Amino acid sequence: MQTIALIDYGSGNVRSVARALAAGAARGGHACDIRLTRDPDFVARADRIVLPGQGAFAACMDALVADAPLLAAMGEAVRTRGAPFLGICVGMQLLMTEGFEHGAHPGLGWIPGACRLHESGERLPHMGWNAVTPVRQHPVLDGLAPTRHMVFMHSFVVAPADDAATAARTDYGASFASAVAQGNMVGVQFHPEKSQAAGLDLLSRFIAWSPS
Repeated sequence: MQTIALIDYGSGNVRSVARALAAGAARGGHACDIRLTRDPDFVARADRIVLPGQGAFAACMDALVADAPLLAAMGEAVRTRGAPFLGICVGMQLLMTEGFEHGAHPGLGWIPGACRLHESGERLPHMGWNAVTPVRQHPVLDGLAPTRHMVFMHSFVVAPADDAATAARTDYGASFASAVAQGNMVGVQFHPEKSQAAGLDLLSRFIAWSPS
């Protein structure tokens, strides 16, 4: 049975993510121990790491930094051991080097890039269903091709320093990176836990994914 650490660092919406992960695991026939946790020992040993996020970039990053053992355990699992990682919404944004919500703030820096206000000319926050179009093949996102609709709730978007890290794009007034992927890390700006069958399919593929 594989273990999945759903990081509990005070961000909202974690219970619905936990339920969706369980449903995604059942959908793919995967036996999983899914724990909403801040236990550094469990996180450091977990087979997969999921970082949800809801709220402001700086507040979420501050909450991680305030729990040094948890942050170190995440680094051990993802950066040292290469455990598959999924970042959702702000959990994806935190992968960047820095974020510019209410000032400049450092992120995890696991994928070089920045998180900035989406200057699309459309009403913000961007809320509701929108199409996600993959721009390259990736095992977690391949089921989205050619387009699938997912639920978005955000005002800020990421801009990876290397375009190769962008895995999918979405148009909302202007095109933005709605998914990133690099090595054993995947991040999505949308909420798979709110996106019904399409979201559960994505979570099931994440649980089955073995990065090369």
